[in-house]
Amino acid sequence: MFSLDWQLSPREHGVVIERNVKVEMSDGVRISVDVFRPASAGSFPAIIGVHAYDQAMQSAPSIPKAITFPNAQAEAGDPNFFVRRGYVHVIVNARGTGQSEGVYAHYSPREVDDVVEVIAWVAEQPWCTGGVGMFGASYFSVCAKQVAARNPPALKAVFGLYGYNDFYRDKFYHGGILAAGFLTSWAEHLDGSRIKGWSRIALGEDEYRCRIEELRADQDLMAVPALAKAIKAPEEGGHPLIIDVLINAHDGPYWAERNPRLEDIRIPMMIGASWDMYMLHLPGEFRAWEKLSAPKKLVVGPPMYLDRPIYQYAAESLRWFDHWLKDNDTGYLEEPAVNLYVMGSGGNWKQSHTWPLPETVWQPFYLHFKGLLSEHEHWPHEGGTSYEDNRYNERGGILFTTPPMVEETEVVGPLTATIYASSTQPELLLFLTLWEIAPDGERTLLTRGWLKGSMRETDPELSKPWLWQYPFNAQAELTPGAPHRFDINLIPTANVFKQGHRLALGVSSSDTDRSDTFFARLGKGHVVQQRPSWVTIHHDAEHPSALFVPVVRGNRIGTYISEAGDLNEQPKF
Repeated sequence: MFSLDWQLSPREHGVVIERNVKVEMSDGVRISVDVFRPASAGSFPAIIGVHAYDQAMQSAPSIPKAITFPNAQAEAGDPNFFVRRGYVHVIVNARGTGQSEGVYAHYSPREVDDVVEVIAWVAEQPWCTGGVGMFGASYFSVCAKQVAARNPPALKAVFGLYGYNDFYRDKFYHGGILAAGFLTSWAEHLDGSRIKGWSRIALGEDEYRCRIEELRADQDLMAVPALAKAIKAPEEGGHPLIIDVLINAHDGPYWAERNPRLEDIRIPMMIGASWDMYMLHLPGEFRAWEKLSAPKKLVVGPPMYLDRPIYQYAAESLRWFDHWLKDNDTGYLEEPAVNLYVMGSGGNWKQSHTWPLPETVWQPFYLHFKGLLSEHEHWPHEGGTSYEDNRYNERGGILFTTPPMVEETEVVGPLTATIYASSTQPELLLFLTLWEIAPDGERTLLTRGWLKGSMRETDPELSKPWLWQYPFNAQAELTPGAPHRFDINLIPTANVFKQGHRLALGVSSSDTDRSDTFFARLGKGHVVQQRPSWVTIHHDAEHPSALFVPVVRGNRIGTYISEAGDLNEQPKF
């Protein structure tokens, strides 16, 4: 790749491969690495990736395909691409996985120590210049952020897209609600792992056994077969990892020791994801953007996750590494730092130096009777709308829909909703979905938000008008039948609503709504209540439930209720 002003490292080297090289750690455990390096004399900068999956999958000569469960872990990138352009590519199996010795402890501090030591080892090899970068998606990106927070001297740059950085909020407990489907499926894909549970050691045997009995008495957890299997045999196979997640249902030490201190990172970082990864990677990348003070860039692409093996960002990453590891000024830093694909725009990208975008105006859309979502405030005595959440009968919900857009409207940024709701139970789970509805009724899912009602407390010092922060360290039951206020984050999105299209907010207590894509399904599978309940969403002057929409262009006048037709014919949940 080249332009009028710069060019990237040319493709000019052969490839030498050394597999299952054992690197001894400071505690005597040997870590397995595959080394791919140029078949040329001299030394080269190195790129490192770390994972807990099948090592052979990472460099298999496969034609890329869309992501599926069998190939999902092929996230290292193509070693041949980097090596032929003058880099060494080192792919590392985490401690306790693959051919690496020791026990696996789920991104533990000891595993981060290992990577710091592997970086130092790589930097000292005769084939390395001493400069190292880190690359890869998902697991690779998460680990890279953990390592970057240690600022090892040889690490000069990270290209780490698709990486969560809050294990509690991003990965396993969305709004405090357990993402059981992802937990159990992910645990199955760790390669040959010998898992060391955290809770049994941290809590002591007696307290650990007491916690296991509490899990066995939890009918919501035991209703999920894969969770029930782990709870019944907590020390079997990969179950200790699942048990750690279940026991640590509040934020606390288990999560804190895994979350990277983003504020400490001094290494240049390229971060980002795609809009469809709202259930895993996207929230953390925006958090990283906010907290990083090192040189940084953010890219959020179309709602298509990377093919497997990944290759889509190969040239982009080469441009990043050429700049930081080869002193090849590619002009990257002079370009806008934030690059966002806008869905529904026909392929347009927005560029900015800040996030959220400076032109953003958060427009309240109020929830009304008959499923109306409108900029108009509430009328007196509107009351509320109810639905049934009942595993014996119906897990219902309500769809609140705007009138058709009068003008093309661009929505880019984080969304929040303030929902006043009551339930017949002392617990309430709130699942929010944001939809675009075309004139023919076709729906497109844009993003989601979640909140466990008993964990609704927010941190006023850390919260912002467009982003609520929750401690998630305690629970307070609801008073059955009484309205409560719930402030809920929806994961950021970017979409153009054409004239005549509608915006809709779904509110329910489960994620049983339709799912048309792989990632729509991946964002579901949360634990739900087994006790039946009636839920009422209140929308009147005393309980002004509203969705706050980040409008960057359009909707200057607002929508017209008169153009909505018969409200009795609004789209249904």
